[in-house]
Amino acid sequence: MFKRNLAKFNQAMGFQRSSYWQKAQPGSDLSTKERPSNSSHPVTNEAVSDDANYSSWMVDHPSALTSFDQMMKDAKGKKIVVFLDYDGTLSPIVNDPDRAFMSDEMRAAVREVAKYFPTAIISGRSRDKVKGFVQLNNIYYAGSHGMDIMAPPRPGRSSDGKYHTVSLDRKGNDAVFQPAQKFLPAIQKVLKELEEAIMKIPGARVENNRFCASVHFRQVREEDYGILEEKVKSILKHYPDFRLGWGKKVMEIRPSIEWDKGNALEYLLDTLGLGNCTDVLPLYIGDDITDEDAFKVIQKRGQGCPIVVTSSPKDTRASYSLYEPSEVLTFLLRLARWRKSSSSSRSVLSQVWGVSG
Repeated sequence: MFKRNLAKFNQAMGFQRSSYWQKAQPGSDLSTKERPSNSSHPVTNEAVSDDANYSSWMVDHPSALTSFDQMMKDAKGKKIVVFLDYDGTLSPIVNDPDRAFMSDEMRAAVREVAKYFPTAIISGRSRDKVKGFVQLNNIYYAGSHGMDIMAPPRPGRSSDGKYHTVSLDRKGNDAVFQPAQKFLPAIQKVLKELEEAIMKIPGARVENNRFCASVHFRQVREEDYGILEEKVKSILKHYPDFRLGWGKKVMEIRPSIEWDKGNALEYLLDTLGLGNCTDVLPLYIGDDITDEDAFKVIQKRGQGCPIVVTSSPKDTRASYSLYEPSEVLTFLLRLARWRKSSSSSRSVLSQVWGVSG
């Protein structure tokens, strides 16, 4: 039985829009769509009711921890590829986005998982910023919602040559894929105008994610929400090639191209030579509305494990759930131990019975 205070979570996180990508249009009011809970009361019958609703929701989205053994049975004989969101998944959501640090324990867990499975982090943050947080060299990084992808020093190659705009970075040893390259000059202009427009709104801040921009309002007063939204949309009226989206206490501006975290997942599978394989099992863990694009791809493929990180019921295409980043840590450690144990077992069988690993 769950005894979590979901009211406190909602107060800290705000609520997510269910329909997030849209062309910037006037006439909407952020104050009615992203208003956080102001309740400061202790656990009440309402919180107990929330717990009951979460328990009911988990019938259709069971815990990936309690379902782990069954998931691994389904993975038998398949190539597992691990995809991870960053904020709210590997790190907690914090007021200052520049301080969204992952723990040393989480970093060690990701490093361990990457020893056994191809592993990628797909984030709305800039690729360089995410890599700076994670500090691992044996994984793939996809920043700007997958519009800036970097492979490890020895990347796989596309099995069918579907993607051609791959180049080397300045070091000459990392494969980089940037489908929104032509939008860079325009996004720099948008960033500059955003910074000038919101500088007088206390708590508002603009984050440069290279191929997209984030306007954070977690620390903005509620009475300023509408003003902030109006300023952002007034700028985007002059940039029809960009669209406005919503996340957890953040507005996101990115190019209007058909590319998202789901496309990034498909691209990475193709780069690994697994795009058309029937024995691959993508495992994606994410907490944000933008991760639903990746869940949708996995659902369409009919193979894989989409896992949503949330402490409250929500509409999602995920099949499994984890409550918070601490459960993500537990899951990753368990996944690494399972693979290590499986490898050891096969090694013993090979030596004793001559069974091939």
